[in-house]
This record gives sequence, C-alpha cells and structure tokens, in this order.
Amino acid sequence: MKNTALSEHHVALGAKMVPFAGFNMPVQYSGINNEHETVRKGVGVFDVSHMGEFILKGEKALDLIQKISSNDASKLYDGKVQYAYIPNETGGIVDDFLTYRIDEYTYFLVVNASNIEKDWNWISKYNVYDVEMKNISDQTSLFAVQGPKAAEALQALTEIELAPMAYYSFQKGTFAGVENVLISATGYTGAGGFEIYVANENAKKVWDAIFQAGADFGIKPIGLGARDTLRLEMGFCLYGNDIDDTTSPLAAGLGWVTKFSKDFVNSENLKLEKEKGLSQKLVGFEMIERGIPRHDYEIVDANGNKIGRVTSGTQSPTLKKSIGLGYVDSAFAKDGSEIFVNIRNQAIKAVVRKAPFVK
Repeated sequence: MKNTALSEHHVALGAKMVPFAGFNMPVQYSGINNEHETVRKGVGVFDVSHMGEFILKGEKALDLIQKISSNDASKLYDGKVQYAYIPNETGGIVDDFLTYRIDEYTYFLVVNASNIEKDWNWISKYNVYDVEMKNISDQTSLFAVQGPKAAEALQALTEIELAPMAYYSFQKGTFAGVENVLISATGYTGAGGFEIYVANENAKKVWDAIFQAGADFGIKPIGLGARDTLRLEMGFCLYGNDIDDTTSPLAAGLGWVTKFSKDFVNSENLKLEKEKGLSQKLVGFEMIERGIPRHDYEIVDANGNKIGRVTSGTQSPTLKKSIGLGYVDSAFAKDGSEIFVNIRNQAIKAVVRKAPFVK
C-alpha cells in the first residue's frame, strides 16, 4: 500500500483511512454528509495526490497525444486544459484523463491512480515519435480545493487572480511562498474551485497554508467518500465503475470528446459504432421508491426483463434521495423513462433523469 506525502497527517487529523487504487487514502473525517455540504456551500480540501502525472515533451508531443486521445488536442493553447479518454483497440476505454498544454512542445497529462502503469505502458507503445516522456506521479502532490468560497479562501496565497480564471484553464506561479506551483480551475465536484499541483517536498507547507488562509471561510479536509457523492450528483463518470476497458465511450456519453476530424486509436471502429447506433446508453436515474442502488445491481423493465445494470449509486446528501448511473437498453434511455432496480430481490421503481442531478 502506497502512502501520499500527507498520509500520516491525515491519520493525525482523525481521518478514516481505506485502501484505494493501491494507496492509503482518507475516506472521511467528520462524516460524508457534513463534508459534502461543506464543499457545496463553502470550501473543502481533498488530498488527491494518488492521481498520476506525466510530462510529454518534444516537437512531436502533440502528434503522440493526438494518436492516443479521443479529443482534438490541436485546439489547446498555452494555459488551457482538455478532458478526453484513451480508447483501446477493442472498443473500450484505457482511461479518462486531462491534458494541460504548458507550451507548444510540452504537455502535462493527469491520469487516474489505478491506471498509472497501464496508461504509461499504453502511451509508450504508441510513442514512435521520439517524444520525451517523464512519469512524475511519485514526486507530485495534488490538492483539490473545491466549493463556492475557494477563490476567496485562496487568494491571499498567490498573486495569480483566481476568481477570473476560466473553467478548464491553468496558470503557474508562486503559491504559499512556493515557486512553480500549477493552479488549475478544474475539479470533480461541480462546486467550482481549483486543483493545486506541488512537489511532494512542499506538500505539507502548502496544505498548512491553505488551511490557515481558509480558516475564516470554514475550510475543512474532505475525504474520498464525499468526493464520490459530489461527483455522482453531477453525473461525472468514475473509471472502474461507470467506464472501463470493456465499456463503449459512445454508450458512456463521451461522444462530445470524440473528435472524428482526426485519426486516433480505434477511431474507424468507433465511427462505425456511431453510424450503426447504440444498443445501450449510460443514464442517470433517481429512485422513486426507497432503496439505494449499488454497483452491478440489475436494472429491469416493468415485466422483470433485464435491460441493464447499475454502475454507481448513492443517497444524495443534497437531494435527500437515492440516485445512480447505469447502462440501459437505448429504448429506456429517454428522460422520464420508468425503470426498476433489483435491490434484495425486489424491483424498486426509478425514473431516468438527465444529469446533473444538482444544478
């Protein structure tokens, strides 16, 4: 089990620690519902230093990214971030990831913790362009400061103007007295905020400075439990649950980051799949009757015929009702469609709802 630079600090803060993606991670501190509300209404900090970071550098760095990415990275400019997925050769997804353009020949990729080695090997396999690749995952800490008060709470720590930063943009500069910190206006909660990338040796200094600066704003540490409920209220996919090596990116609703204007791994087959039409689609749904949907629960129609499966589910702290994501036959994918989730051998009524669940 790997530790982040601050694992011991989280234990000292009273966090409940759990194994996640091979790392010892804080799942909760004061409680999931309390932490969830802190992020929705104020500001909270996640230590997500388990995430992976690669640097790709060279004249052909863009060519390599264009080959392995579903999105069109040629649209990027310095200081811009792009969401995409890495398609495999058999119709599934290697991972979903972020691309940061540092400059014309330098790109910074952020990948999921559970896929660091897999992604590295996959990208390396396609690196026929002599691009210099560097895996800095083990040297990098990442803090997600999320919530409507994030900009106000952090502004005292940097001369970078945080409030005007456009969504999915970033800047590098001095933060909490530490030079060369990357600050991006990204996040996985839908509550606004920033992600802060810093070298491990400066992680504790930056973490402490964030909490000192945010004290007047009620800032709190937040665990992975609330991260999951927050992202699910937005309908964001989680790799390993909602998307994986076997799921179609088009069925998963990732057509918006699938750009057929260029050639990329398996693009021809994905194009054919789109033209043929999808047999299943990933949908959001909310439970009409009591019951919490869980990963891999069966979804059935009114006659009990299996039409799909749940990929993620939880009790929404904001809505005070159960919500979920799941793949269903396309005939049932329309907003308002009635479906049923098999929970403990009972078909519990639900209705398809377009995400995000929380506006």
